[in-house]
Parts: sequence; structure tokens; C-alpha cells
Amino acid sequence: MTTAPKRFAIVGSGPMGLMAAMELLKQGHQVDIYERDDRIGGMSASFNFDGLKIERYYHFICKTDHALFELLDSLGLSDRLKWTDTKMGYYYDGKLYKWGTPFALLAFPKLGLISKFRYALHVMVTKGIKDWTALDRVNATAWLRRWLGERGYDVLWRRTFHLKFFEYTDNLSASWIGTRIKRIALSRRSLLSESLGYIEGGSETVLEAMERFILEHGGRIHLKQGIDQVNVDQGRVTGVRVAGEDRACDAVLSTAPIQYVPGMVPALPREFADRIRRIENIPVACVILKLRHALSANFWMNISDPEIEIPGVIEYSNLNPGTGEGEHILYAPFYMPKTHPKWSRSNEQLIDEVVGYLSKINPAFGPDWIVARHCHRYDFAQTICPPGFQAMLPAMKTPVPGFYMADTSYYYPEDRSINESIAVGRTLAAVAAAD
Repeated sequence: MTTAPKRFAIVGSGPMGLMAAMELLKQGHQVDIYERDDRIGGMSASFNFDGLKIERYYHFICKTDHALFELLDSLGLSDRLKWTDTKMGYYYDGKLYKWGTPFALLAFPKLGLISKFRYALHVMVTKGIKDWTALDRVNATAWLRRWLGERGYDVLWRRTFHLKFFEYTDNLSASWIGTRIKRIALSRRSLLSESLGYIEGGSETVLEAMERFILEHGGRIHLKQGIDQVNVDQGRVTGVRVAGEDRACDAVLSTAPIQYVPGMVPALPREFADRIRRIENIPVACVILKLRHALSANFWMNISDPEIEIPGVIEYSNLNPGTGEGEHILYAPFYMPKTHPKWSRSNEQLIDEVVGYLSKINPAFGPDWIVARHCHRYDFAQTICPPGFQAMLPAMKTPVPGFYMADTSYYYPEDRSINESIAVGRTLAAVAAAD
């Protein structure tokens, strides 16, 4: 320790908040984590799904997730990381095609040889990009069109963008989509084999180990206790208000969606608060089904069909076979702005819509396949990252001394994953501890 220990309050107990707490505790600081939910984990938390403990939202691990690998090693959990050779499918215009290998690309009948060559070359070039600065300022759909041509873009990307971003489709950064292409392209054992990972016991295995570390090192986790206000006196943080009670601390790290920050920290300068408000998000309603049979052999299936209004389905049991004997877990996400009429529908209506699509994908599917059904919603699932987004992001160190913030927006340009939560949590703790 080069400075005296400080008292830190952390908002949120997702992997980012837990990681920040671990880093600060290692340095000898005092840490209190405040969580409005009744469990730790945030979007990585599990729930009891008809007797099966499963994550609210699907997660998978790629070969480039080095921050996660380091954490697993430090917690003695490296042996819980397992790899599966997964398959990918593409349901296009009424038919399911194999996808994700050179042979699948060559056999795909909806593109000509030139379009296929352009697609393959684009993937090869993208997975070698190390500096995303230039593409940060480039429009994603224009970038894809230049590489793939109009036909390639129409067949492979147009429907996906529309069903995930709607009116935001033509205002996204190329670096944001490029990192996603790269992450999957590098998670392969060979040209013919994609290899993705999962953790035995799910993300809860890691969350529980992080919780144990925090408690064993003197940290405290307060569930069902959200921070209503960050108190500021004479220009700097003095504490937090929780359920009407003021609790003293030297600094606050928020890992909640930054859209909550202006209301939580009234002392923020208006200009800085306005910068935060300009960051937009799209929510998700994620349908989860437990089935008696697998819908397909694929882990990930992209969908581009005029009669199906979801961008894809994720058959998690084809990644992690330990999700229950004779049970197959399928996730189907609806991404949409809250302005979309479908957002006002009930969870049951969205589940019924997904169920109605499954017989199109696999004609053998019938309602008797369904063992259990559920739907989770989250308001801040996907940050909208327009060209130049890096300059739009407010600094983690805010103008209020002692208040720091980050959320999934700060993964940019990387993909949303537990790996990025851990990496950003470490960075946030370093910024706060060094100040």
C-alpha cells in the first residue's frame, strides 16, 4: 500500500462490480457492495427454471477471453472450464443451412462465388485487425457493403441488423461489429471446427467463488439494498444514501447502467450528465424454453426469414450438455427499442410467438416438446454504438471527486461477455485506487 486504506462503496454486484471489489480488497481497502436485486450476478445471475438452475441470459466463452482465464486460475477454477466443438446454422428464407465452415459457405446456394470469396476475405482480414481506432469512425453497414457487396449484405446481414437495431441500423460503428466477427473467428480449433467454452455449474460457479473471496477478505455485500443517492459535500463524495440512511465512504464506484447515474448523483455537472444521457440502449426480452428434444444440432442459429421476427436461437444444451438429463435449453432473444409496439406485449405473448416459429425451423417440433417456458427482460441489454462512439463515452473518473463509473458501454469496441466485465472491473478499480 502506498496510500492509506479507503472506504469504497460499489454499486452493483455483477461480475464487474465483484471484480472491482476484489482488486480493491487486495490493496487493503474497505469495500461495501450494494445490490438492488435479491442475488449477485446482474445479467449473469441464475434462476430456478423448473428445477434447473440456469442463467437468465445465455453466455459462452471464446479462446480470446484472457481476463476470464486469469480470474479462473486465481480462484482455482481452471479445471471447471470446458470446451465443446460447436456447430452453427443459418436459417434463410425457409430452410436451415449448415454454417461456419468453408465447406458450408461453398455449399450455400444463395450466394455466388464472388460474394462467397468476398465474405471469406472479409472474415480473414477482420480477425487480423489489432487497432480499431480507424473503424471507430466508420459506419458499420457501409463497411459491410463495401466488403461484401449489396447481395452479400442483403443475404447475410440486413435482416439481422433490422431485427436487433431497427431505426438505429444505419448509425452503428464498424469497430463494434468487427470485434464480434474477430472474437468468433479466433475461437476455432481449425478451419473446420469452432470451439466454444462454458463453465461447469454455469456463471454461478465463478460468481460464488468471487463472493467467497470478497467475504473472506473483509468485504461486505448488501443484497436488496440499492444506493438511492451519492452524497457530495464541498465538492467531493462523502457517502451514500440507502433506504433513507446515510452511510459514510470515501469513494463510490458505480457499475450499474450509467443511465441511472445522473439521478443517483445530483451533484454531477449538467454537461457531464448530458453526455451520459446521450448514450442509448436497446432492451431485450429473452425467451427461455426447456424442450424434450433438441431443435437442431447447432449451438447458434442465425435467422433471416420474412416470417420469423427474431434474429436467431441459441440452443445452450448443444454447448453445455450438463444442463439436465433429457432436457434441452433454448434461448430466443427479442431485441427492440421500447418504442416498438411489441415491447408492450406480455411475456406469455412473446413466448407464444417464439413457439410458433419453431415448427418452421424443425417441422417435427410440436407443443408436447415443451417442458417449461419463461421470459426475462432487461432494459439496458445492448448499447447503441454510433460511429465515433469512443469519443462519446464519458470518462470513468467523473468531475465529482470520489465518484467513478463504468457499465457495459465501456466494453466498446469489444462484445458483451463476462470476460469484458472482468477486464473493465479491473480497470475501474485501478482508476479509483490511483486517484
